[in-house]
Amino acid sequence: MKGKGKREKGKGKNRPPAPISAGGLVGGARYIPSPNCDERPAGSAIDLLVIHHISLPPGEFGGAGIVEFFTNRLDPRAHPFYASIAEVKVSAHFLVRRNGGLIQFVPCVKRAWHAGESSWKGRARCNDFSIGIEMEGTGKAPFTGAQYRRLAELTRALLARYPIADIVGHSDVAPGRKSDPGPKFDWTRYRVMLKKKAEPKKERRTPGRHRKRSAATSGRQARTRRK
Repeated sequence: MKGKGKREKGKGKNRPPAPISAGGLVGGARYIPSPNCDERPAGSAIDLLVIHHISLPPGEFGGAGIVEFFTNRLDPRAHPFYASIAEVKVSAHFLVRRNGGLIQFVPCVKRAWHAGESSWKGRARCNDFSIGIEMEGTGKAPFTGAQYRRLAELTRALLARYPIADIVGHSDVAPGRKSDPGPKFDWTRYRVMLKKKAEPKKERRTPGRHRKRSAATSGRQARTRRK
């Protein structure tokens, strides 16, 4: 392997992989269906993960532009740049927001239109056998810790569900044409986070109850010794 949003809670901790349904929807993700997808070719195994970056308008984060773009609702009058892409029909399976929020546009079992003209290890048309994840960013500024945590969590879930053999950037499957996720994407950090096991949930106890139980236990032990 090359490298291989909701607001994140528990900063710095690894959460168990989210469940993925038989239809390819990830639990906990906000699902906004994109029409820009179709069926994968019969018999295609999902064995490649492609990481991208995107920001709309360029250099701005948190707005509705990406969602509108992937759902064919982008208003070309809303920003000067939009006129050049308003008629483009593209999508990705997932978008990871700057705050770690996760949006799913296409079920994993379907083919999202994210890689375009592409090839990997001698196979063309990477959309046929890949899953595309967009990281909200420009490629010029570092991605956030919340994004890496969410990406690692999502990747672990995908690895558990599908026979993914390679994780690459868009620049790897479309060299010379694409540069994302760019030099600011920290592949080493991502790989390290993938290797870390998810932390089990710990039972929460209120201090008062814990002290009462301890006192009661001590009292029983003392009575047992006296007997």
